[in-house]
Amino acid sequence: MGTAIDNVLNDRMASKNVAIGLMLLSQVAVGTLGNFSLLYHHLVLSCSESTLRSTDVIFRHLMIANLLVILTRGIPQTMTAFGWKYFFSDFGCKLILDIQRVGKSISIVITCLLSIFQNITISPKNSCWKDLKRKAPRYINFSISLCWILYMVVNSIFPLYVLGKWSTENISNIRDHGYCSHMGHDKITDSLYAALIVFPEVVFSMLMIWSSGSMILILYRHKQRVQHIHSIKVSSRTSPESRATQRIIVLVCTFVTFHTLSSLLHLYIALYSNPIQWVVNINDLISLCFHTVSPFVLQSHESTISSLSRLCVTCIRNIKFPDIRRNM
Repeated sequence: MGTAIDNVLNDRMASKNVAIGLMLLSQVAVGTLGNFSLLYHHLVLSCSESTLRSTDVIFRHLMIANLLVILTRGIPQTMTAFGWKYFFSDFGCKLILDIQRVGKSISIVITCLLSIFQNITISPKNSCWKDLKRKAPRYINFSISLCWILYMVVNSIFPLYVLGKWSTENISNIRDHGYCSHMGHDKITDSLYAALIVFPEVVFSMLMIWSSGSMILILYRHKQRVQHIHSIKVSSRTSPESRATQRIIVLVCTFVTFHTLSSLLHLYIALYSNPIQWVVNINDLISLCFHTVSPFVLQSHESTISSLSRLCVTCIRNIKFPDIRRNM
């Protein structure tokens, strides 16, 4: 009787893991295609146009950071859900977690930089940002490069505390990711992580919220001014700059929503040694949502479809089909 019950429970657990694996796999597929499509779209623009907008440069780095997170976290989590366990070596375990942190941190910084830059761009000429309007585009590349270097250096500290599964048999309090394990609740590590990673993320999130609120206020004042000038006969079409600003505001709202949910779930998982499995699964899904959705938020519907169409046509052209006539 007990064996039959155990078999039923194991079958249910296996079916749940397969369902989670399929959802993770769909996220990885859609996120990779979406980010790669937008990256390809902007690379084509940079080759065809002599002048490149600063936002296009920011978009590139955001897509690269998103791809790093999706590939280094989504794929291992998907493989773990389908039953593969601890397939990384000690060095691979350290490297994969390091890349995850760098990609996540850079995506937060880039989203913050994008919202602040757009806020400066649409600000009125008599605002306090008037001097930065001319200077800001010149410092975009330097700022992004500095962020990459700083976060690669900062995140290189934490692999020193990361251990492979096979080297942690006699050590208690291990955080198990399924594909990798690391030592948790070390006071020095937690303090460094809070000071160098968590605190800056909170600051960047607050800056994003402030910048989005400021952009909403600017757009509202601009709309009121236009209505006052043109009275009732106002065109329902918005300018490209306003549409771009609205997409960036939606992007920031999307980030804040998913990042807040993921942070709360991650805090619960960190506080309990044996967290509920479905909470862990939901956290795995939510942690990839922003990186999956963001390219579709940033791109308009038409440009997304056209980029995907060009990408698919290119892939089809590169496929070499066998000559059927030779086999007849």
